[in-house]
Amino acid sequence: MTMHSTRRGILKGGLAVAGLSALGIPDWALPVLAQGETIVPFTDLPATPPAAAADRRLLDVRTIDAPLTPKDSFFTTQHYGHPTVDPQTFKLKVSGLVNKPLSLSLDDLRHMKTNEITFGFECSGNRRPLQGLCSNGRWTGVPLRTVLEQAGVKNEAKEFVFFGADRGDEEVEFRTQKFTVNQQFGRSMPREKALSSEPLLAYNMNGEPLTKHQGFPLRLIVPGWYGVGNVKWLSEINAQEDQYLGKYQARWYRTLRGEMINGEMKWTEAAVTSMQLKSFIARVSRNGDRYNVRGVILNDGTPIKSVEVKVDDGPWQAATIDKATSDKYSWKLFNYTWTGATPGEHTLVSRVTDVTGLVQPTEKDLENKKTFLEDNSQYPRKVMIA
Repeated sequence: MTMHSTRRGILKGGLAVAGLSALGIPDWALPVLAQGETIVPFTDLPATPPAAAADRRLLDVRTIDAPLTPKDSFFTTQHYGHPTVDPQTFKLKVSGLVNKPLSLSLDDLRHMKTNEITFGFECSGNRRPLQGLCSNGRWTGVPLRTVLEQAGVKNEAKEFVFFGADRGDEEVEFRTQKFTVNQQFGRSMPREKALSSEPLLAYNMNGEPLTKHQGFPLRLIVPGWYGVGNVKWLSEINAQEDQYLGKYQARWYRTLRGEMINGEMKWTEAAVTSMQLKSFIARVSRNGDRYNVRGVILNDGTPIKSVEVKVDDGPWQAATIDKATSDKYSWKLFNYTWTGATPGEHTLVSRVTDVTGLVQPTEKDLENKKTFLEDNSQYPRKVMIA
């Protein structure tokens, strides 16, 4: 009772100001705080943040307090609802340009050699002010390469398409014509990626079977890629020579950018695949005259060189990455101790740099990016110090 009462007090005194209840976050999901530590609310977050759509779950990033996201808090979003798949009759079909088409049950997959990987990712549409479409999990399953090698991939197979069991009616426009078709959610990857060692056909998350929201009974995990590439309710893999041009491959998940070439702005579209280097501040807490700034790093697995925090117009200061999140594809949690805070409103922002020298861009750096997907810009947050 003491612990729950303490957390409720924190909720009333801090997080409630930021509208935590509007997101449906229960009392037990509040961060575990040290004795005497309290939350400092963000003043730039609406008092009542918009509630998630019925088919989505947002992670309140202010509650992150462990490397792995609990299954009932893990973010989710999809386009065709949550299909119910019977694990007893489930079959994963492998077809197309293979020597031996396969139809594998869940038991067949579970009896293959397993692999495990910690991978934190975000939806490519994850952005300010909530940043709630991101999470981190430990995934267990069969390497995709194992299944493809069993099927025997033909030399002419250049692209591999992954279809989920979720489907819906779509209106496809072709010049002056419109067609209504029923189609499955699908995404693809090139041969080199599909036959590499890292993609996983996962049936467990954090040591337990996938939940319905996470694609039970089987989903694709592509470490380093945005969420859209990690197809849930995976039911079919088709090897083909031609490029796959389904709606969520060719139209919805594209990024439009302008680039100066030969003195002229050229507009190009690129598919959403690998995650862009990103960090953001998730919460600020106070213990006496010391403030802990807690943040999250997401990227494609490239090793991180540094993460820094700046207060107002001061210099960039080094933050410390939590060693418990050091796995290559895990999200990285970081902390910065802020001392000497003065009364009034302050702006805090983080930036991350990887070992290649790539630095997280500012919002101005991305002014020629017209679509909202892949927003990895530095995100200033505001707090009020009493």
